[in-house]
Parts: sequence; structure tokens; C-alpha cells
Amino acid sequence: MEKDVRETDLYQEIEKLYTRLRRPGAGQVSDASELEASPDGKRAVFTGVMVEKLEGTPSSCICAVDLTNGETKVLTFGPNTDRSPKYSPDGDHVAFLSDREKRGNFQLYLLNPSSGAARRAPVVEGWVEYLHWSPDGGRILLGVAGHGADIASGQGAVSSKKSAVDDAPSWLPEVETGDESYRWRSAWIYDLRKNEVSKLESAGLNIWEAVWCGDDKIAAVTSPGPSEALWYTATLHIIDIESGAARELYRPQDQLGWPAASPSGRRLAIVEAVCSDRGIAAGDLLLIDPATGDAERIDTNGVDVAFTQWRSEERLLFGGCRSFETVILESDVRTGVLHECWSSEEISCGVRYPALAPSGDGIGDCLFIGEGFFRAPEIAAVRNGVYSTIKSFDSDYDGRTAEWVASAESITWTAPDGLKIHGWLLRPRGNGPYPLVLEVHGGPVWTHQPGWFGRGSRSLAALALLKHGYAIFKPNPRGSSGRGKEFARLVVGDVGGAEMLDHLSGLDYLVGRGVADPDRIGIMGGSHGGYMTSWTITQDQRFAAAVSVAPVTDWCSQHLTSNIPHFDLTFLNCRYGEPGNLYFTRSPIMHAAKAKTPTLSIAGALDKCTPPTQAVEFHNALIESGVKSALVIYPQEGHGVRELPAAIDYVSRIVAWFDEHMHSVDFQ
Repeated sequence: MEKDVRETDLYQEIEKLYTRLRRPGAGQVSDASELEASPDGKRAVFTGVMVEKLEGTPSSCICAVDLTNGETKVLTFGPNTDRSPKYSPDGDHVAFLSDREKRGNFQLYLLNPSSGAARRAPVVEGWVEYLHWSPDGGRILLGVAGHGADIASGQGAVSSKKSAVDDAPSWLPEVETGDESYRWRSAWIYDLRKNEVSKLESAGLNIWEAVWCGDDKIAAVTSPGPSEALWYTATLHIIDIESGAARELYRPQDQLGWPAASPSGRRLAIVEAVCSDRGIAAGDLLLIDPATGDAERIDTNGVDVAFTQWRSEERLLFGGCRSFETVILESDVRTGVLHECWSSEEISCGVRYPALAPSGDGIGDCLFIGEGFFRAPEIAAVRNGVYSTIKSFDSDYDGRTAEWVASAESITWTAPDGLKIHGWLLRPRGNGPYPLVLEVHGGPVWTHQPGWFGRGSRSLAALALLKHGYAIFKPNPRGSSGRGKEFARLVVGDVGGAEMLDHLSGLDYLVGRGVADPDRIGIMGGSHGGYMTSWTITQDQRFAAAVSVAPVTDWCSQHLTSNIPHFDLTFLNCRYGEPGNLYFTRSPIMHAAKAKTPTLSIAGALDKCTPPTQAVEFHNALIESGVKSALVIYPQEGHGVRELPAAIDYVSRIVAWFDEHMHSVDFQ
């Protein structure tokens, strides 16, 4: 495999494909997120993504949309990244975050939505991850990470810059002493009237996620230190704004996310879930009394909840996934009446899980970013249970996708132990049986759902493979979200066990249907999907080619070099250093001699979650065993490949690898 493939026909094809989807240099918004409706319901603000050139990470800006006619305009112009816009309760201001003065150093800004004038609030010591207006609109809560704090795995799993001012000389060594004071996350308060920021003193608590709980307290997901590993055992605290006094409110069995308090602070909702990654929680909905800590589990009609927001003291809007569906619900917590307001198998809403913006007075009325396999991102509304498009960011995406993708089908099959397993089958144009690539999702607690192919490099790789005539199989095995916490828990203590059989039985099902050519089956995945790719080819020799991205291949060295050692303790359900347990028996490098599949391993040099040495170990083990193997490490990437043009290079190498070993046909 060549180091530089930019002059190849395939690289140029992928570059052209990306250009069609994202329109670099056109000055047009091609993607959107973080949508919020104005208090009067007439307009909304959102984070819009515009690709200026095929270099670096696409920048984002604050945009506004008129909800009556879909007219959209850009409100901010950076430079760098503007994101996370939120209206003040009276609608007079929009608060947002920007790193326009120093890339990566996000600070608070205030925007006048009428004039477009923006001003920076006083600088905090660290970079701001999120913001929330107080119920009375007089203050803004800021979640602040110290310079040098680790970024979550779903966002790249790299460390932020340790300095907000100057970059260190390239020759300086990295030094670890056990002192992690610079990694702490804290809460700050910006007072609009005084134009002052102050740090909330909460001695000994690292604040991962916090929301207002009334005007004088916050509810926070906390741990006693800043290590990413400690997030897995985080608890819920109530912290007094004035004194900093903290009181533990709830200690979960699993992990916590999505706290939301009613305007008065008398009611608190939160999600408790089996989680594999910080910031990606989908599970049970709890209603907690902030005064007593009494917790009640709320009926959700079988939905794994992944978003919560109060509309009033009694009405709680939430959304999540249920098997193939994305679902929006609203609960009247006073009467206990639950309303299922909208659901769809074809449309999802949110980059990962649903992100909803309450808008209107009707039950379940809200805005969100809708998308699907055949639907580009669009600002959408649900009113009285009816979905409608307000503004689409389509650039002939539907038409182009239809040229290469014949269908997207939800499928169900039976695992060897009798459990029903769900997944998605994407067919290319032409007649089967097709060369087929099994795409294993990350997590393991995660889910494949309908999504836009243009967003990330993994999605673009799937579209490019479909364009080349491959079918794509996206299973949601045991351990996936959308079928309840106990279904997710089935993977705990059995990583690489029954979940692998879920995948293989799905392949048997598709071969039996005449969909998949049994001699041309490939496998790929990233993160946990990378682990499962590396692991599966050591256990089953049916695969003609494999692509393993950001994998775990040696659980022992993973535990000692990763920034999330609690992950393997949780999901292997045993301890490092005990010979013969899953740390050894489920490590792909221990079984590499049984592999026969040509394998491309890909990693990011900056990945803190699954360090690149994991890919190196497996590559060397395969080479030693006489298996064809290639190793690609991107020097400026972390957990996954995000920047341009690396993302185009990444996709072209994946397609080239499968084309070389599975002899597909290009249906251009």
C-alpha cells in the first residue's frame, strides 16, 4: 500500500463524492446541529456547518431560521468554530461558544439576534464545553474543562491543548507525574448584570455535566477526580451556587447522563444506562426529588431515553430509540400520563441520539434535525404528531444516493441461542448475490440507525462501498441500545462472545436469502467495531477482507495504556493480571495465528482511548503469522479520522482494500 494515494483514480473519485455532498467553497450550510427555538416560537438558531476547503475540520457558524418560511441566514462568521447557540428566556440574547481567538479555546459570547452584534464575556480558566441559561435569565452556567483535559471518545479521544496562549516547541517531551490538576472539569457562573464570571467552588468534585436546578443550585454528574475512568462510576450531586456545598443525591448502578431540572428545581430527570462511552447515554428515565433523593423509574413504552428537557413544571419532553425506531414522547409527571408523540424507522433526529428543541404548546411539539439513509439533514418540526420539513440542506443528496443505493431494509434473524437480533441491510444497484461488508458498530452500547451518509468518514465509506456495488450489513447485536438496559447488559462479561455469533448468524441468514455472496464477505468497524473486526477474523475464516479502525487487540496493554481502564474492567467483568481470564482469552493478538483474512488496520496517533499501539500489535502479529496485513496511522488524528483531507484518504484506502480482495464492480 502506497504512502501517498492522492493521484489515484479512487482517491479523486472519493474527493468528488465528498464535494457533491458537502459543496466546499460554495458558502452554503451542508449540515446542522444544536437547534434551539426562540421563546416566541417564530424562529430558531442552530449550529451550521460550511465546508470552506478540503483541509482541516469543517468550521461551523451560528445560523437562524424563520420557522414560518424556512428562510435561513448566517449570524456569525468566526473565524474557526462558533457553536452551541441558546436563547435567553426572554429571547433578547443568544449565548454561544466560540474559539475564534484561539483554536480549541472555547469561550462564552453573547449575540444580539436583531443586530448581529456579538461580544465576548470575560475569559474563564479553561475551555467551555457547554452552557445553560438560568431560569430567570440573569446568569449562565458554564461547563469548563481545564486546558489539557481529555476529550470524550465519541469526539475523538484526544487531549486538549495544555496552554491557551502559546504552543510548546515540538521538541519538548511529554511528562506524566500523576498530577492531573489541569484535567479537572468545573462549573462557572457568568453574571450578565455584573459582566463577571466566577468559578463554583465544589472541592473534590469533577463536574462532567451540570444543569440549573432552580436559580440557586445546580444538579451535576460528578466524580472525585478528573480521570476519564472515573466517569463510569460518577454520581449525581446537588451543589449550592453561593456556598459550593454539595450533597450526593443519587448513586447509580450503571452510568448517568442527560440531567434536566424543571424551572423551579423541584423536579429532576436523568437517564441511567449501561454506557461504554462518556456522553452517549441511552437507557432508563428516572425522576428524582432533589430534596430527598427519592428516585422513580418512568414508563417509556420500551424506549431507551437519550434526551430530556422540561417544557414546564409538569411536562417532560424526551426522546430515544426503540429497536429500529426513533421516538419522541412527553410525560405529564403530575398525572403519570405518557404520550407517544411521533416515531419513525426511516428518520432519525440527531448526530448520535435524538436532540429535541421544544417549540409550540401542543403535546410533543418540537423541532429537531431530521435525517436518514435517503434524507439529507433538515430542520424539521413535529406538530400534533405530524412531521414536516422547514428547511432542507439537500444538494441533490436524495437523487445521488438513489443512483447507488437500491434500498434500506430493516431485518430480523435468530441467533444460535434463540434471541431475536435486529439490523439494517443496504443494497446497491444491480442484482445479488452481492459482495457484502459487515459493518460492526462501536460502543458496544450503541446502535446503527438511519443516518446521512455525508456526515463522517465512516458513513462516507459505507456510501462509497455501496457505489462500488457492495451491500452493507449493519447489525445491532446484544449489547446495542434500543432494546432496554438488560439487553445492553448482555454484552457485559461476554465481550466478543455471543455478540459475535449474532453477527455470524446474520451473515448466514443473508447468504441463505441469496443476498450475500458467501465467497465475497468482508468485515469492518471502528472502536469496539475495530475490536470485533480483529477478533472475529481470528475465530471465523469466512471473510475475504477486513478493515479494523481504532481497535482493541490486546486487553492487557489496553488496560495499561488507555485513558479509560475502567471500560475493560466493566465490560470484561474481571481484573487485569489474572492469567486465563478474558483479558487473555478474548484478545485478538492471542489468536492471530488462526487468522487468514487480509487485514487493513487503521489508527490515529493521538488516540487516548484505543492507543495506536493496539493496531501496531495486531499488524505485527498477523505479519508474523504470514497473513497479509497493512497498517495506516494518521499522525494528526485521534479516535477516528475527522480532518480533511485525511478523511478522503481514509475512505479511498478502505474501498481500495475491499476492491483488491473482493473483486467488486464499480456501478458508476
